[in-house]
Amino acid sequence: MKSTWLYRELGEIIKTTSGGTPLRSNSDFYNGNIPWIKSGELKHNIIFNAEEHISEEAIRKSSAKLFPAGTILIALYGATIGKLAILGIPASTNQAVCGIYKNDIFETKFLFNYLFHKKQKLIDQGAGGAQPNISQTILKKLSVPVVPLPEQRAIVSKIEQLFSELDNGIVNLKSAKEKLEVYRQAVLKRAFEGELTKEWRFQQDLPNAAEPIPIYVKNENIKNELPKDWEWVKLGSVLLHSKEKYKPETIQKQFYIGLEHILKDKGELSNNVCEEVIKTVKNKFKKGQILYGKLRPYLNKAYLAKESGVCSTDILVFDLSKNIFGEFAINYILSRRFVNDMSENTSGVNLPRVSTKYINNYLVPLPHVSEQKQIVQEIESRLSVSDKLAESINESLEKSEALRQSILKKAFSGELLTEKELDACKQEADWEPAEKLLERIKKSK
Repeated sequence: MKSTWLYRELGEIIKTTSGGTPLRSNSDFYNGNIPWIKSGELKHNIIFNAEEHISEEAIRKSSAKLFPAGTILIALYGATIGKLAILGIPASTNQAVCGIYKNDIFETKFLFNYLFHKKQKLIDQGAGGAQPNISQTILKKLSVPVVPLPEQRAIVSKIEQLFSELDNGIVNLKSAKEKLEVYRQAVLKRAFEGELTKEWRFQQDLPNAAEPIPIYVKNENIKNELPKDWEWVKLGSVLLHSKEKYKPETIQKQFYIGLEHILKDKGELSNNVCEEVIKTVKNKFKKGQILYGKLRPYLNKAYLAKESGVCSTDILVFDLSKNIFGEFAINYILSRRFVNDMSENTSGVNLPRVSTKYINNYLVPLPHVSEQKQIVQEIESRLSVSDKLAESINESLEKSEALRQSILKKAFSGELLTEKELDACKQEADWEPAEKLLERIKKSK
């Protein structure tokens, strides 16, 4: 806390009020020329348009209010609680949004960044009810720093400079992450075309025609050529759908896997899997079976079970036949070709699911089990380094958000500007101490 700054409750020095929703049944209130902002449109942005518009009559005859450009908006409750925006145009809002009016003692972006810094504190203070709610009382009691205007501008400029550098770093990290995913998919593509084991095959005595795997699909319209001793087979002939159910007769805990517990594109579980009390019918699974999420297959959730338990009925359970190696199957399921084909063959709009029938009839390239195991080794040797890099990138992305808050903490502790920068602020024509700014507010009331 800087000694030259003064602190006052927000409600003492700035006007705030929430918006309102005009009566939906009155058509005269809607499709007018006044932008009407809902909380979902607050995205830490400057707003220049709205999804909906209301009429001047709606402003006169409802609790909706017209806020001037420069007003800071904050979402008070719901999924977007604490989200912020600045109005770039005059606009109204619904009751889930509070408008913080612009005044003469705050640079808009200074106060905006301060509120962003205090976002979690406001949310925590609003907890306790059925849903968190940042009430007007909580907002108005928030202690805010009163700072000379040139210093506010300099702080905002420094924040924007540091955030820009941070954002550039984040863009580069995300770009590197995308390139790693492209590399991963290229490795998987080559693996399932037989390219990674081409030399290995020349050195092996693989089963000949007298020892076929009796599950091959013949005379199918397959465009892709496969290596010798590979065949296209129906997935249902090597992954056998298990229909074993768990029907709770007593209340007891079971090791439970829901779709939310399987990491997207990873073939792994999250860290929050645990035993849960199961009250409804679930699918049973055993160690060594494959679990595949049929709901929203574009999320690509698959797992080779390392334990036994029960799972969501939106997770299909498969036994492995003797002709397929579990890690080979999981890697194929995680390949882009499989994900795309599953995603393009779903039914249901809001909850798209892929059918068991489609999965069973889906054609996959299958070498002998010995080559499948070699393919898995080749994949792992190539992806182990990239997986570590991806993990490092994810850690850096997490740290970048912590760094953003660290920048704001320094900014609003008065530690961001150097003495030279502060001296330059004092040379500005509109520099005046915080006490003078407060006097101006008192006179204007």
